[in-house]
Amino acid sequence: MKTAVICFSDAGAALALRLIGLPGMEGAEVHSVRKYAERYGFTAHDRIGADMGELFSSHDALIFIGACGIAVRDIAPHLKSKTEDPAVLVLDDRGRYVIPILSGHIGGANALAEELAEKLGALAVVTTATDGAGRFSCDAWAAAHGCALSSMDTAKAVSAAVLTGDVPISSEFPLPDRLPAGLIRGEGGELGIHIGIRRDEPFMRTLRLIPRIVTLGIGCRRGISAEAVRAAVTETLSSAGIDPRAVCRAASIDVKRDEAGLAEYASGIGAELVFYSAEELGAVPGDFAESEFVRKTVGVGNVCERAAVLGSGTGTLLVRKTARDGVTVAAAASEWRVEF
Repeated sequence: MKTAVICFSDAGAALALRLIGLPGMEGAEVHSVRKYAERYGFTAHDRIGADMGELFSSHDALIFIGACGIAVRDIAPHLKSKTEDPAVLVLDDRGRYVIPILSGHIGGANALAEELAEKLGALAVVTTATDGAGRFSCDAWAAAHGCALSSMDTAKAVSAAVLTGDVPISSEFPLPDRLPAGLIRGEGGELGIHIGIRRDEPFMRTLRLIPRIVTLGIGCRRGISAEAVRAAVTETLSSAGIDPRAVCRAASIDVKRDEAGLAEYASGIGAELVFYSAEELGAVPGDFAESEFVRKTVGVGNVCERAAVLGSGTGTLLVRKTARDGVTVAAAASEWRVEF
């Protein structure tokens, strides 16, 4: 987590030094107005608010030490949405209270506030309704377990329903025996939660929590475009009923490392891009669709299926080799389970 600590006083600067010395806060930057920055060796600003746009867009968490009003005024012009905004916390300069004020769930501000409060011997002041009521928070759980949300509007409806009753939940994966407060097992009804990588919607209004566990194995001809890769992947996943938001990684053979179209596609969906040698791919156990032409060209008889399985940690092959306009695609899923 890329974190910036922002302070405005001597007491705040002293607390900032204490904060960045805590376990888990290694690498955090400290920003202050020039008077204190020069005194303590921090990053200097003539006025923090003038530089807030850059800090807001480039960091995962901003920790203000000072008044809540200062933080609110500084971040207000830069707010986008709860799926994009960083976690924002405020500490009083005596270190007595830690208050998450933005992106409490998805951005992780609530969890960070609890963690810092424990380490500082402070009180975390968490005001989100589900946390205060001790009920299940779908967006916080999704963020903590690497899941995408199918719809923020439906997530809001689920959060409201959880506060007043129990919401049914179903899953592609086995559910634990004990469910958190606010959830019951169910397979149908007006509103509910479904956990899975496929586009199943068992409820009239379904919030899907989508684990990002799918690795795409991709082979391609020389000079392939990002558009061609995107079209092939979209068709492959759609045919298999897999939500593209489940993709966390794309994998291929190392001779494709310089393919700009492949890199552009992976960057565009926010996926990690990894490459393996022919030897590494050839050592992957399993029954794959082998091609003698591919073997003579790159040194292994199948790239996409082997790369998908290897990239997923030798997980389950979900989609076997499909081909479209010079692109071959396969998909595999890493091991994953539901935990509350």
